[in-house]
Amino acid sequence: MLEKQDWDSIPEEQVNPSMSRKLLYGEKIMIAKMKFKDGFVVPQHSHENEQITQVEKGTMRFWFGANKEQEVELKAGESIVIPPNVPHEAMMIGDVEETDTWAPPRKDWLDGTDNYLRE
Repeated sequence: MLEKQDWDSIPEEQVNPSMSRKLLYGEKIMIAKMKFKDGFVVPQHSHENEQITQVEKGTMRFWFGANKEQEVELKAGESIVIPPNVPHEAMMIGDVEETDTWAPPRKDWLDGTDNYLRE
């Protein structure tokens, strides 16, 4: 049976002092609504998952490639598709609210092994 979801009823996880998230996922896709404080840096990482990032508030500055060869800034209303296995890092400019979608779901986020965010 299908079940309706309401973002207001999904528990919010405080991943670290500067990042919180809510997760909604199925067998083949995951959506995360996240909030970041100004200046927070998501350390460089890569994953097997294809990712779409949509910024709702603030600005995210991304660096792509093992040597940060490409820099992209996403402002509110802008999105980017990140292919699987592409190294990327992001810095928050202002308080940021954004939504990430991954296929398949991020196993490291579900089993708590996403240490690069928790340290």
